[in-house]
Amino acid sequence: MDTQKSLQNYLDELSSNSPTPGGGNVSAVCGALASSLGSMVCNLTIGKKKYLDFEPGAKDLLKIFEELKKDFLELATKDNLSFDKVMDAFKLPKDTDVQKSIRKDAIDKATMEATVIPADVIIKCKELLPLLERIAEKGNQNSLSDAGVAISLTSTAAEGAFLNVAINCSGLLNQVTAEEFLKKSEYTYEEIKEKSDLIISRIIKKMKSP
Repeated sequence: MDTQKSLQNYLDELSSNSPTPGGGNVSAVCGALASSLGSMVCNLTIGKKKYLDFEPGAKDLLKIFEELKKDFLELATKDNLSFDKVMDAFKLPKDTDVQKSIRKDAIDKATMEATVIPADVIIKCKELLPLLERIAEKGNQNSLSDAGVAISLTSTAAEGAFLNVAINCSGLLNQVTAEEFLKKSEYTYEEIKEKSDLIISRIIKKMKSP
């Protein structure tokens, strides 16, 4: 994702008939948004007398959230580039058997690359989730809902990324490898979803308590 562009530019591009940015890019951006909210809760915790005991922990988490934000944004950019490579591969000539073979291999290689990137988004979401859980528990409780939104976005990012893994795996030539890759990503995604649902239920319960 080009962070130099305005949000309006991004939304306009997303709304257009251009295939990029698309769902994979949005999934990675959701991860960046979740990380940013984690940073916000840290910044609203640091310097508060009530949370002095946790301040060192909040500062450590802040650094990690900022790094994860960069990682997700990088993956968002890579998602666009990888899809462009797939489209370029489909445009290769196919007039002869040799050209068809070259084109077929190029499509498969580009599709595999486009599959790995959303799988990496899921892995990053798995890294992010326990950190958000910690800031939700220990950080500024006035920002508990913000931490909850971050956790919800993390689950959404993982789910969206898994959808992209699934559709790309369906197009790979080696379906045995594709199935193994898909199962691994699905397991991690389901783990994230189950844990995020549990954390959010705890947050809602805490906010409802008098």
